[in-house]
Amino acid sequence: MSMEKGIRYGKEHRKPYYGSKCIDPTCRNHGSCKRCYMNHMYKFIKRTNQMKKEIRDFERGMIL
Repeated sequence: MSMEKGIRYGKEHRKPYYGSKCIDPTCRNHGSCKRCYMNHMYKFIKRTNQMKKEIRDFERGMIL
């Protein structure tokens, strides 16, 4: 059933979007807005920064 038919016959049960989802269409589940992206990628970005720091220290000869 297409979405238009579902709405017409009362079979559409999706909840309306609240908060930032109704303002920014990219801010949905697994969204691509900056805030959602940073929330999803926090652990990966933190780990990447740590690896870059370790590589930089290794190149400087500061590894114990």
